[in-house]
Amino acid sequence: MLGLVLNAVPSGVTDLGFVDAPENPFEFTFKIQCNSCREIHGNEVNINQYEQHSIQGSRGEANFVFRCKNCKRESSASLQTSKKRYMLEDSGKDVTMLTIDPRGIDFVEFIPVGLFSCKGAESNTPFNEVELEDGEWYDYDEKSGDEVSITDIKWSIKKL
Repeated sequence: MLGLVLNAVPSGVTDLGFVDAPENPFEFTFKIQCNSCREIHGNEVNINQYEQHSIQGSRGEANFVFRCKNCKRESSASLQTSKKRYMLEDSGKDVTMLTIDPRGIDFVEFIPVGLFSCKGAESNTPFNEVELEDGEWYDYDEKSGDEVSITDIKWSIKKL
């Protein structure tokens, strides 16, 4: 089992998480590596936790099924978002935002393409179109009259 871990420094905002619902799923973008031949797949892959695919030769399903072009081995993975969201008091700490159950593949890197949401720490102003792909985010909270930000954003994939 792997965890997608976030470490960041929020200022004036709290309750950061993925904008993810069955009608509008977050597409998690990763670089992956085959465990069998150790080939790193040339393209990034997109996975969402609501899609289900049959696993060949099994009665099970997974969110992502992959056949390595190099060694032809089939691998799979299932995702589960954490109920935990990144809070203001988590500043500078590691928080597991997603669990990954990989079978036959390694997750090498997460690319944070997609929308996140958070809210003003004091005003509860919703920010529903937060983009973190640049490693930082800045906005202005009109209710509190202050600039808000999320900086020093670092994503890692760790064994749980």
